[in-house]
Amino acid sequence: MQKDPQQIEFGLDTFGDTTEDLQGETLHQAQVIRNVIEQGQLADRVGVDFFGVGEHHRPDFAVSSPDTILAGLATSTERIKLGSAVTVLSSDDPIRVYQRFATINAMSKGRAEVVLGRGSFTESFPLFGFDLSDYDRLFSEKLDLFSKIVTEEPVNWNPGNRNPLVNQEIYPKTEGGLSRWIAVGGSPESVVRAAEYKIPLMLAIIGGPASRFAPFVDLYHRANQQLGNENLPVAVHSPGHIAETDEEAMEQLKPYWILNRNKIGAERGWGSAGEKEFYHEAKYGSLYVGSPETVAQKIAKTVKGLNLDRFDLKYSNGPLPHEYSMKNIELYGTQVIPRVRELLSEKSADDE
Repeated sequence: MQKDPQQIEFGLDTFGDTTEDLQGETLHQAQVIRNVIEQGQLADRVGVDFFGVGEHHRPDFAVSSPDTILAGLATSTERIKLGSAVTVLSSDDPIRVYQRFATINAMSKGRAEVVLGRGSFTESFPLFGFDLSDYDRLFSEKLDLFSKIVTEEPVNWNPGNRNPLVNQEIYPKTEGGLSRWIAVGGSPESVVRAAEYKIPLMLAIIGGPASRFAPFVDLYHRANQQLGNENLPVAVHSPGHIAETDEEAMEQLKPYWILNRNKIGAERGWGSAGEKEFYHEAKYGSLYVGSPETVAQKIAKTVKGLNLDRFDLKYSNGPLPHEYSMKNIELYGTQVIPRVRELLSEKSADDE
């Protein structure tokens, strides 16, 4: 059953990439952080539903503490939901994660969300004294504890490798609960785990056609049904860039996308990418780049095809200048979101 287009949410995510100015000079990371605040405030003004900030611990990203930025936005925005994209739970303390986001929830009057993930970048593990060989165990154990904490009931927990918690209250309490998601990159086990913990699913689709993730959406719904859960939300996070025309958007994004893709690719053993790969991903894959109409058509296709409850566009792309991102945000809120809802309404009427 297709969702009501007016109930579907549309968000924006940034990793706080270390950016350049229009003259090609690298900005100080302090200025990048101030720019992220400005971007979040604009997203609120133009009607975006959610603003997410990622966590990284390396020179090409300025944001290592997204919840601090979110706290700043909590007191300088009015209606937009605010969350992480993602919080690397494996290398954090679940109690402190809850406490920080419960505080943001209070500051924002209930607008905070936490998106939990294992982390596709691994710098936080050695930085905070964790062994990468414990990657899966750490996430599993900490997710288990976090899931107990968010009930806001006394916690009893004894994993055997730390002092047990016995009828432990965790503060502050929230006024209406803390919204949370699990971010998944394509592991069936992670999809099922999200259902087991009754947590909404956020699919990170950063390459290839979105349709290839349909089996994961189906698996999640089947797992929820078998576990007796209610029908929990599904969202997608994918990269993109919007400008007035397709040509302008492509030309603005292309050099930064290629630079960023090859930097990360070199670290992970991927082959190099160039213009051919960029245009292929823009046309056939999960890169939402172009004019408002082009991007809206592509988002609508993904939302309808996967029957999503939310779509988040990751608008930060390597050193892409702040000015381009601000225009991207403005067009996304004022033109793309209304047009996607219009397209989905048309498709819903056609299906009746």
